[in-house]
Amino acid sequence: MTNCSVRALTLGLLATTALASPAFAQAPAPSDATPATPTTQSPAPGTNATDVTSPPEPVKRAQAAAGVPDETEIIITATKREENLQNVPISVQAIGTRRLDQLNISNFEQYTKQLPSVSFQTAAPGFTVVYMRGVATGGDGNHTGSLPSVGSYLDEQPITTIGGTLDVHIYDIARIESLAGPQGTLYGASSEAGTIRIITNKPELGVTTGRVDAEVNQVDHGGMGGKLEGMINLPIASNIAFRASAFYQRDAGYIDNVHGSYTFCGDTIFDADENPIGCVKNGFHIDNSAFVKKNFNTNTTYGGRAALKIDLNENWTITPTIMHQHSKTHGVWFENEDLGDLQTIRYRDEPGVDQFTQYALTVEGKVGDFDITYAGAYMDRPNHSTTDYTDYAEAYDKYYEPSGGIAYVYYFFDDAGNRISPVQYIKGSNHFKKLSQELRVATPSDKPFRVIAGAFYQRQFNLINQEYHVDDLSALLSVNGRQGLIWLTREHRIDRDYALFGEASFDVTPQLTFTGGGRYYKFDNTVFGFAGFGRDPAYITGPNGKGLPGHPPPNAAGSSRTGVAQCITESGDTLRDSQQFGTDTTLILDGRLDGTPCINVADFVDGHIVPKRSKGNGWTYRFNGTWKPHQGLMFYGTVSKGFRPGGINRQPGLAGYTPDFLTNYELGWKSSFGPLRWNGAIYHQRWDGIQFSFLGANALTVVQNGRKARVNGIETDINYLVGGLSLTAAAAYTDAKTIGNICNAAISVDPSPDCSGLDANGDDDFVSAPSGTRLPVTPKLKVTATARYSWAMGPGKTHVQVGVVSQGSAPSAIRTEDEAAQGKLGAYTLVDLFAGYDWNKYNIEAFVTNVFDKRNQLSKTTPCGAYCGITEDVAGNPLTDDWNRIIVGQPRTIGIRAGMKF
Repeated sequence: MTNCSVRALTLGLLATTALASPAFAQAPAPSDATPATPTTQSPAPGTNATDVTSPPEPVKRAQAAAGVPDETEIIITATKREENLQNVPISVQAIGTRRLDQLNISNFEQYTKQLPSVSFQTAAPGFTVVYMRGVATGGDGNHTGSLPSVGSYLDEQPITTIGGTLDVHIYDIARIESLAGPQGTLYGASSEAGTIRIITNKPELGVTTGRVDAEVNQVDHGGMGGKLEGMINLPIASNIAFRASAFYQRDAGYIDNVHGSYTFCGDTIFDADENPIGCVKNGFHIDNSAFVKKNFNTNTTYGGRAALKIDLNENWTITPTIMHQHSKTHGVWFENEDLGDLQTIRYRDEPGVDQFTQYALTVEGKVGDFDITYAGAYMDRPNHSTTDYTDYAEAYDKYYEPSGGIAYVYYFFDDAGNRISPVQYIKGSNHFKKLSQELRVATPSDKPFRVIAGAFYQRQFNLINQEYHVDDLSALLSVNGRQGLIWLTREHRIDRDYALFGEASFDVTPQLTFTGGGRYYKFDNTVFGFAGFGRDPAYITGPNGKGLPGHPPPNAAGSSRTGVAQCITESGDTLRDSQQFGTDTTLILDGRLDGTPCINVADFVDGHIVPKRSKGNGWTYRFNGTWKPHQGLMFYGTVSKGFRPGGINRQPGLAGYTPDFLTNYELGWKSSFGPLRWNGAIYHQRWDGIQFSFLGANALTVVQNGRKARVNGIETDINYLVGGLSLTAAAAYTDAKTIGNICNAAISVDPSPDCSGLDANGDDDFVSAPSGTRLPVTPKLKVTATARYSWAMGPGKTHVQVGVVSQGSAPSAIRTEDEAAQGKLGAYTLVDLFAGYDWNKYNIEAFVTNVFDKRNQLSKTTPCGAYCGITEDVAGNPLTDDWNRIIVGQPRTIGIRAGMKF
């Protein structure tokens, strides 16, 4: 064990009182904290009013003297009622305002470090897919792939998006709630494995207050960064309040773009029979000297949020909110495994912009004894980026070197017939729009029988555009009408969800409560557009499916099976089949998307093309029993079911995929013993028809259903407060494995358990992931712990804090070939240190994060799937090149921050 490891372990032991995780709540307020405003809440099911209301002042003073946690500060809305965390019979982790400030959390990666049940894959800020409790297959997040399995909410409104979890800047946030396990009853389709909710601080009536915070930091091996944030709350009238926050943050870079060059195959070497057997490396030479730069992966984020609270009368309140956030990135966030520390080689600038604006309205009121809530939102999220794809061409050149290289196998020529460089780059964009509306009714929470019921509607729209450019590419080799594009994806995707839901709770006795609920869901999802290569109109497919002698290639890649070749003709056949079998070759152009040559992601119905469609309906449920033997102790048992809708494979000829379902069996406890709070849960989950994606033919993402998987786990957390010392520890143990072999072909194509049948193309199937394969991304053990101590000094308080996050290794992919190419995600332990001083309305703090400068691996990828993780070329000769990309966390960072409240 290294000295650094010993130091990390020692600090971890000092900060940790137990291995623990799910009801990870905000740590109890230390004695130096500003008291929370006393709040009276409706009693939780099965409790008396005194369980959740602020206790009398003499009792509070006695509790404070004894170091007893003030539980009134941990009020959550995970069950869509305001309830004390300790009375909610589900596995909830909550990080409150004070703790978010203490840990200096401002983004997704930082707060998920504190949630042991949460794992994720990421490529760059804003391009992250989140998982919970090990329900992951890896490779998710493609814009035409599966919907997420974990829902994301900003206040009452869903912000779940495909292709990247919204990385909301964390400032002036009341709390972050993480609900582990299926939340299909109250939260629906994209909450199959869990839900993360970001709850903002709301405007306060009759109060003028604000704060300003600033930070500057230095990243080891990198540059300077910092942020400036501010908030203000103003009374407009006796019944109207306004609250706004604004932020600007620049994250310093730490990845170096180092010098690199490459010479492609040029002249082809032939044998006596004129078969290619190799190449001479005298082709096009590329060099990235113009783009060499240190610390080139920077991210600048700015935006703000504004809200009004309007009390129409004593029963009705409306809260309109708007939030805008704009992020601009440069560079990449990965290092190349075969280069030095924090180094990569890129051959062009790679800027990216990701922004969103959300308009939301919440209306709350009463009709008689019933609580009525309406929550509606509209979100607009456009993004665009440029990506260097040189390593893709380089990988294929080396792979095909025994056959003459990429220049011989493929066809890269200009209009005059001259060879051109095969280097590609991608210009991609998504324009995501989301409309959601929910109306729900709740009966009084102080009655022994309580009901909450509602209706939900959601429409998600995404205009997908991915352009693969090759400079100077001939028009005949390009996507038709789009010269210079070797490949084009341009599609409309629309996902519609409808639901009716309800839950009822009955107090059999003051100590025993039963809850049951269900959700009727209906989904209707469509994809329409074009994906693939172009096709030379003069190209004719022969009887054997190949080109006739004397005809030019169909496109630069020489493929006759994808793109324009698969566009739909007026006969209902594809263009390729129409040419081969002599039917009508007139393409249907009515209704094609702007910028596309024709439509091949569609169905032919009654002489017209219509979007490819996946729809269905069904039920999910939750049943729960709660027993409270005495004050401060609760046990619960839950059976719940979540689902994720089925979808569409954009590749022509491929069948779609069906919904998958997650069934959860869980036993949990919540307890408070004076200054100690201990919560936990043990669970078993069964995942049926698991959806997983991989790169298929022509590097198109394919989604198919596997068989089953099971997940066993335990989560627990401990919070302890005495005097100026607070200790928090949380952990999750996750054992997630497949049940039954996963075949390369979809289970609907080859139902044989040993994958001995044929795939959709009639080729032999094979085992892609054998039974018992560990599900990827999630470590078996993840632990987080924090120790904080504060004491009086002069006119204020001094504090020191140490935080530790440690997790084990994890597979990077579920398919055997992908995992072999990429390798595992490494284990790591990170240590953070803080020290500061608070006086009057001012505070200042110095910090060091990632004290021992560890390289925590967040994700692993290759530029073109397992094909670029090859160890042999096409002739079977060994290759030493390593194409793995490792997305690493931020190196050691030293900084100082200061703030002022008024």
